[in-house]
Amino acid sequence: MRAGSAEDLARAHAGLAGIAVRTPLVPVDGFEHPVRLKAEYLQPIGAFKIRGAWTALSRLDPAVRARGVVTSSSGNHGYGLAWAAHRLGVPAIVVMPESTPRVKQDNIRAVGGIVHLVGRTRGPEQYAEAEQIARREDRTLVPPFDHPDVMAGQATCALEILEDWPDVAAIVVPTGGGGLLAGTCLAIRTSARPVRIVGVEPEQIPKLSAAMEAGSPVELSGGTSLADGMLTRSIGTLTWPIIAPMIRQAVRVSDDDIRAALRWLGARGIRVEPSGATSVAALLSGKLTLSGPTALIVTGGNIDPDRYDDLVA
Repeated sequence: MRAGSAEDLARAHAGLAGIAVRTPLVPVDGFEHPVRLKAEYLQPIGAFKIRGAWTALSRLDPAVRARGVVTSSSGNHGYGLAWAAHRLGVPAIVVMPESTPRVKQDNIRAVGGIVHLVGRTRGPEQYAEAEQIARREDRTLVPPFDHPDVMAGQATCALEILEDWPDVAAIVVPTGGGGLLAGTCLAIRTSARPVRIVGVEPEQIPKLSAAMEAGSPVELSGGTSLADGMLTRSIGTLTWPIIAPMIRQAVRVSDDDIRAALRWLGARGIRVEPSGATSVAALLSGKLTLSGPTALIVTGGNIDPDRYDDLVA
């Protein structure tokens, strides 16, 4: 079975039964075309990352998996992997920057994961440390986005959108390293449906735009964003070849755009983290032009309560 094939994605979706929630498409009014929010903040871990983490971990050979896993993460992938590891009875280590929100660190520890804090902000040092741990302790490294099984798991989010909304014309995808975006591309490619794909990224770290301009991944330096789950400095080397033939637009959103989206969602009873609000930010800011029924993936809702109150004040 070829990685990324229709059969591979269907197997990933079947493997998530009883693990991930088939999240609803929540309609929102007031736009020229129908808009629905793919509510991934309703997942058991509060984020879409459960899809890829579970898929990658569950597909490991049991003897290999039993030796333990390690990853680098800015939060939700680490939580997803630790949650899956706890459910499967294997040890997990998550290497994170010191700036990781406390709620995301606490989530990992609450399910038995070990948190290693390395470096002040998100950068290559976390992945390098995870690689060293994997070699030293004979653990399996499960990357946050650059892995075929992770991408297959993330593709199930778009598969559900395509199945649940036959009229959908566009899917808007928050983009860090590109795992969810690549998964969305795989889902649409295997469906052969003419669905427009739009990536959204923080304007201070426009790694998708940079890759599109250069024709290959570009490692960016400097810059930060409220969207702490999207601070990866480059599109992945495995995600990019999947994304490149299908992506035509990258929308850059500012911190002010994200704050406005958090308030707009909050007024509708939807509390999410900044990264989760970026697809909505693209629309509300006017930087995304609707051309038909559009699904906005709202990727996660894990945020410290005090920080959320400050952001929406």
